[in-house]
Amino acid sequence: MDNIRFALLCAAAVICFFLYQAWQTDYAPKNSPGSAQQTSQQAQSDNGSDVPDIGTPSSQGSSTASSGSGGSGTPSATAAAPGAEPTPVSDAGQKVHIVTDKLDVTINTHGGDLREVALRGVPLSDKHPDTNLRLINDSLPDFFIEQSGLISQGGDAPNHNTTYQSAKTEYRMAKGQDTLRVPLTWTDNKGHKVTKIYVFHRGSYKIGLDYNIQNQSSQPWPLSQYVRYWRAPHENTGDVPFSHAFFGVGWYQHKNGSDYSYQQRGRDDLASDKLSLNQQGGWIAMVQHYFIGAVIPPSDAKVRLFAQPKSIKGASSGYAAGFVGQQHSVAPGSTSELKSTLFIGPKYQDQLDAVAPGLGLTVDYGWFSVLARPIFWVLDHLHSIVGNWGLSIILLTFLIKALFYKLSEIQFRGMARMRKFQPRMQKLKEQYGDDKQELQKRMMELYKKEGFNPMAGCWPLLVQMPVFISLYWVLRESVELRHAPFVLWIQDLSAPDPYFILPIIFGLVMFAQQKLNANVAMDPMQQRIMQIMPIGMAVFFCFFPAGLVLYWCTNSLLTIAQQWYIYRKLDAEGLHRDAPSKS
Repeated sequence: MDNIRFALLCAAAVICFFLYQAWQTDYAPKNSPGSAQQTSQQAQSDNGSDVPDIGTPSSQGSSTASSGSGGSGTPSATAAAPGAEPTPVSDAGQKVHIVTDKLDVTINTHGGDLREVALRGVPLSDKHPDTNLRLINDSLPDFFIEQSGLISQGGDAPNHNTTYQSAKTEYRMAKGQDTLRVPLTWTDNKGHKVTKIYVFHRGSYKIGLDYNIQNQSSQPWPLSQYVRYWRAPHENTGDVPFSHAFFGVGWYQHKNGSDYSYQQRGRDDLASDKLSLNQQGGWIAMVQHYFIGAVIPPSDAKVRLFAQPKSIKGASSGYAAGFVGQQHSVAPGSTSELKSTLFIGPKYQDQLDAVAPGLGLTVDYGWFSVLARPIFWVLDHLHSIVGNWGLSIILLTFLIKALFYKLSEIQFRGMARMRKFQPRMQKLKEQYGDDKQELQKRMMELYKKEGFNPMAGCWPLLVQMPVFISLYWVLRESVELRHAPFVLWIQDLSAPDPYFILPIIFGLVMFAQQKLNANVAMDPMQQRIMQIMPIGMAVFFCFFPAGLVLYWCTNSLLTIAQQWYIYRKLDAEGLHRDAPSKS
């Protein structure tokens, strides 16, 4: 009976956990972690002014920023013609089309910005499997672009309002070609020349952003590099029930020495909690469910990371995030280079940390990362063997059951001994049913005399609950399982079963488990709860990812098999034979 009560409490705890997750997302205060230094810097941060006007980090690490709201440096925005798709930025330049094995990119020579980036082979949705998801897009409502340039105190440097020249309008990565370089050039009448080069890599969503700077003038040329992402708060990648995925800005913050920590701030918090942080290296990224747009300066560069609201013409709101590098002087008659790295794509865990240290932390498993990451590692290795994520989940369930086999044996031994004591416990209830205190005392005496711990069968179940919740996070956050098919009607393990077949199977399996334990004495209230529980849990699981319900169905079937096998062993030992039976 104590095991039944404990199982009910565990089920209620799981339901409360997911309801709490949903409440936290929708209503809880969203305080971003950060240091006191960061807080003081925020007070000096800019208020939506354009990147070329916000200053560069000093060597002392203080922040210099101009105030104002969209001054003269604000990028030009063209109003959409009646009936046309709204475009918040100028479309005056020439379009340059780039195709690699992973990306389909459009660059506009006005600013040399990334205006469109489609992820080849990544479907927009399960309803449009043949349409590539466009992560970067210069039109509303899902406006999201990358802008970059150089800042000079005299203003004679190409920024995202400058028009570059391109020798070609199309570049394609040829078979056997590992890198593709796309140069854009700018010159002025003072002897300055800048070649802005995007470098694309085969098999990767990483993009190099290099500046080759030539100063043929007679004066030093002080320059700073900046890169930023600018977007509207629009999401088209779907979500998971009971919890909304994080959508905002994440950054890798320098602590001391070689130590960094991952921080993040929701998009809705930036209006009152802007980021302005001077440090060496690190990175900053626009983070959304399954995908990121990150910019990584050189690890030894002194930069200012920033994130702030930035209005978008034609949209209700917008925000920007990026970095500004320290000023660098190019001597007369010399050439210099500035470099940074972009990552625009899915949060594939085998690629992120190879691009930049800590970038894999944008795959956020919440409180259960310590369990979720090893679970995903095992799941990923199983998938590399069998090639099907659903089958990998089933094999993972077998491994977890094998790992917890001894705990399960303890649980079932405890349940078997509980059955053995049921007649004596029932007798005590009949004798002392009106005296709860005396009944509890007699029960404890019986447990002590027989050396029996009624909680022995409960703790194994409690230990396994974090595994269940961790797998939920793995299925919720891992882009590898996005639109991953299993068999027949299940074509997306990260989404609920469209026909509710797996939840129904789970309810039937749970009902079978109850029949297997039917000889456990329960009071009428507990019996009613247990009769309703399979239906309630089946309905609850209708909203869960199909992969999680597949895990729980497999786990329950294996539990029945384990229970039958262990009870047969106990029968042979004479422990289970004395339990009352029902036909």
